[in-house]
Amino acid sequence: MASLELDSALLTEILTGCQKQEQASQRRLYMLYYSYGLSVCLRYLHDRDVALEAVNDGFMKVFQELPRFDTTRHTDVAGSLRGWIRKIMVHTAIDRFRANSRHAFQADLDTVAGSHADGGHSPLDNLSFEELLQLIGQLTPAYRAVFNMYVIDGYTHEEIATQLGISVGASKSNLFKAREHLKTLLKKNKHHAYAKYVG
Repeated sequence: MASLELDSALLTEILTGCQKQEQASQRRLYMLYYSYGLSVCLRYLHDRDVALEAVNDGFMKVFQELPRFDTTRHTDVAGSLRGWIRKIMVHTAIDRFRANSRHAFQADLDTVAGSHADGGHSPLDNLSFEELLQLIGQLTPAYRAVFNMYVIDGYTHEEIATQLGISVGASKSNLFKAREHLKTLLKKNKHHAYAKYVG
C-alpha cells in the first residue's frame, strides 16, 4: 500500500504532470490516494462494488478539476490535496447513494419524530475512529448517510437537507436516531465505551 507521506516536491511534480494530463502522473496519483478514496466512499456506500464505482467516478472528477488546484497557494500541499480529494469523494459517494437508495432512503428519512437536541456526552465519545466506523457500518443507509455527513464530514443540517433532498427536521431526527441506534449497539455488545457512560 502506497504511503500518503510524500515529499512535497515529488507530489508537486506528480500534480503538475496530472494537470498536463500525463497518464503516468495520473496513474501515480490514483495509486497514492486510491485506498483513501475507497475508505471515504465505503462510509457512505456499504456495497463494495458500488463504492469502487464511486471511487473511479471521483477520480475522473479529480483529474478534471485538478488544473484549478494551485499548489503554490498551499503551505501543506499533501494535506490540502487530501482534504480536496476527500471533498470530491464525499460528494461523489452522496450522489451515488442518492441514486441507488432513493426508495428505501425516502421511507427512512421522511419520518420526522420531532426535534431532538444534539448536545451532551454520549458513549460514542469514548470510541476510537476505527470502532466508530465499524459501528456506523451497521446503521441503515439513511442513518449512516446523515451521521457521516454531520459527525464525520462536518456538514450542517441545512447542507445535509440540501444534499439529500430532505427537510432539516428529517436530518436532525435521523441524526438523533442514528446516535440512539449506535448506543443500543454498544450496550448490546457490552462495549467498554458504554460501560464508562453508564458507570
